[in-house]
Amino acid sequence: MIHNFRDLDVWQKSMALTSAIYVVTRSFPQCETYGLCSQMQRAATSIPSNIAEGSGRFSDKELSHFLNISLGSAYELETELLVAFNAQYLSQEQCDEMRQQIVEIQKMLYALIRKYNV
Repeated sequence: MIHNFRDLDVWQKSMALTSAIYVVTRSFPQCETYGLCSQMQRAATSIPSNIAEGSGRFSDKELSHFLNISLGSAYELETELLVAFNAQYLSQEQCDEMRQQIVEIQKMLYALIRKYNV
């Protein structure tokens, strides 16, 4: 069980990614405010939120469950990022940089899930 989620590198990196997503989606067309912007923001926010929620649980099985939700949200965000790139809302550089962050977070989550999987 994790007692202080704020000390986890994966939580810190996912918080930084969430902030970056909020910044980049500000430049999306207004028609995407309740569509892709909202979806990306929710998926990004879900990653650190579920890490935090899982760390407050009393068993490794529950922690693993919430880490799996975080991982799913990371894959969802990666897909939405590619949709935004294909719609030309992001540059290649922005997309590559954020995808690299997402992939790093996915790997870190996999490692934690393996550690706590019962």
